[in-house]
Amino acid sequence: MTKIEFMQGNTACAEAALAAGCRFFGGYPITPSTEIAEHMARRLPKMDGVFVQMEDEIGSIASVIGASWTGARAMTATSGPGFSLMMENIGYAVMTETPCVIVNIQRGGPSTGQPTMAAQGDMLQCRFGSHGDYGTIALCPASVQEMYDLTVKAFNLADRFRIPVFVMSDEVVGHMRERIEIPDTVTVVPRRPLEKGTLPFTAGADGVPGFPEFGKGYGVHVTGLTHDERGYPEATDPALHAALVERLVRKVEDARHEIADVTLTQPDAEIVFITYGPPTRTVRQVLHDNPEKAFGHLQLRIVWPFPEDVLGAFPHARAFIVPEMNFGQIAREIERHTCVPVKSVPKLGGELHTPDELLAVAEALR
Repeated sequence: MTKIEFMQGNTACAEAALAAGCRFFGGYPITPSTEIAEHMARRLPKMDGVFVQMEDEIGSIASVIGASWTGARAMTATSGPGFSLMMENIGYAVMTETPCVIVNIQRGGPSTGQPTMAAQGDMLQCRFGSHGDYGTIALCPASVQEMYDLTVKAFNLADRFRIPVFVMSDEVVGHMRERIEIPDTVTVVPRRPLEKGTLPFTAGADGVPGFPEFGKGYGVHVTGLTHDERGYPEATDPALHAALVERLVRKVEDARHEIADVTLTQPDAEIVFITYGPPTRTVRQVLHDNPEKAFGHLQLRIVWPFPEDVLGAFPHARAFIVPEMNFGQIAREIERHTCVPVKSVPKLGGELHTPDELLAVAEALR
């Protein structure tokens, strides 16, 4: 059974988190993500959960990390400047392998920028924003329904890989209201517990250690320093550091095929649009209005780790068109993985591309 609702994207994100078992939210108000915090503040106490408004975004992500180590599914939500403030602690969550969900409702930047307008300018920041090398997972919804579905998925991926996972939405989807189907229950994939007799950071064959939840009798030391399998600092051992960082990268990158979430349209097409997030909606309109053109379309619902192999699903492609609400951040990633010419179509200022704009680009390439 499903329930039909007419819901705002930010509200759908909060409801999905609750359905997925989130019982801790630490956050700080910031446009255009604030509705998520407001909804969690109303709903969490009624579900034996905890909502805490922290003094800033640094404290927000710190509280989420702490709550996660007690076994709670934990989340925060922010935008632009707040996301930048979280970066050091996001790196700490990576190094300590702390599962949590970070929702970024993107807005125009840099700096304070356009608080009430949409953008996709943080896509490289979520991949490389914290210092050092690591793998990352970033989901990009294009609708209110996907906001719900991908938020649930983010919690499962966070627990599966013991990693902070990003829901990289934006003002368009966050503030849009659409029809949405809400299932009675959602799939919840719990963390793998630490096996008896195993050290806290001993990884399994997939590179992911079991989770030694605080308060359950485990002896575990949690540090952002380079550490051994006990969790004890070993910051001057080159071989240990290399092995640890390689595992933090490989546990995600080696599972990119398992993680990938894409939709292919017209795989025999010569002109192919590649989108994530709101530009997906414009491209769908172009395809709907011009069925005789037989344009192809690849929608990425998960951008990181980048699913480069799927580019080969369009064997006759002569051009990839990549509309983004930034200066072409993912277009550059696509160029790294294909010999097909890539046409970046950036758009700044907070508004979506129009169908006519994208159709003109496609026609010029035919």
